[in-house]
Amino acid sequence: MELPSALRQAVDRFLQGTPLEQLRAASERLSQRYRSETRDGRLHLDEVLAVKAYLAARLPATYAAIRASMSYVTEAAPDFAPASLIDIGAGPGSVLWAAADCWEGLEKATMIEASEAVRNTGKTLAADAALPAAEWLAGDATKSMPTVENADLVTLSYVLDELQPDAIGPLLDRLWTLTLGMLLIVEPGTPAGWARILAARDRLIAAGAHILAPCPHQETCPLAAPDWCHFSRRVARSRLHRLTKGADVPWEDEKFIYLAASREPAADRAARILAPPRTAKGRIGLKLCFPDGAANDEIVSKRDGELFRRARRLDWGDRLPVES
Repeated sequence: MELPSALRQAVDRFLQGTPLEQLRAASERLSQRYRSETRDGRLHLDEVLAVKAYLAARLPATYAAIRASMSYVTEAAPDFAPASLIDIGAGPGSVLWAAADCWEGLEKATMIEASEAVRNTGKTLAADAALPAAEWLAGDATKSMPTVENADLVTLSYVLDELQPDAIGPLLDRLWTLTLGMLLIVEPGTPAGWARILAARDRLIAAGAHILAPCPHQETCPLAAPDWCHFSRRVARSRLHRLTKGADVPWEDEKFIYLAASREPAADRAARILAPPRTAKGRIGLKLCFPDGAANDEIVSKRDGELFRRARRLDWGDRLPVES
């Protein structure tokens, strides 16, 4: 997956003239904060150079994870067509660009972000793009959220990992009250990210939410540590991306986990593929999470006919219709 061309060009313009060594040093500092899940009260993107490092090194991967999560939402809820969006912890607008690419009918967006440097960057990147009308508001996810109107789609991407654990529950309660249709949460695909998603899932189910994806059920998650649920998206690296990260490989794999909670129940349920399919001659091994709440490894062979032909086209994260 790549950034939309308009976003890629806007990022290139924004980074033009920034010394590579500065980007590399700022990128390494930023990566250390993300990897250690540092929570010291300071914003990760608190000044322009940090924002530039994020655009060069992290934006392609976070965009890919968000856009992939939205694709899974459209499969689980094909009739969901949001006209309004609220994005909390909006960063430079990754969700705005991904949602506009996913849902043509999106008309307006409210982008809430604490860092002034990031808000200004988001406005700059979107200035000449064909995007929904966006209002950028100053606001902290846990301290000073502005008063806004409810929206069809509410999003929280790569934010929970930056919050103190006792702040997450009250934030989820508030976001759910703002949600007219769908609440989408995206987190890093680590065991810790999965644990946060599980806690959010439990709280939202208790509040009456219907979980549409990735879970095909409302039951207790069947996975147990050291296993964990996550997905992956391969991201193409630009030349600047490779130089900033000191990488030789022209791609990277972004591991992520997401949760789509809806006001409406799922129209249908399908098993979810939880790991890369294991292919061998005439057979495919699938790790599946089923609508009844179970998770099992299944073998599909040529003898299964249409099911085998269908399974050959599927990948990690895809749905396998329950009637199969």
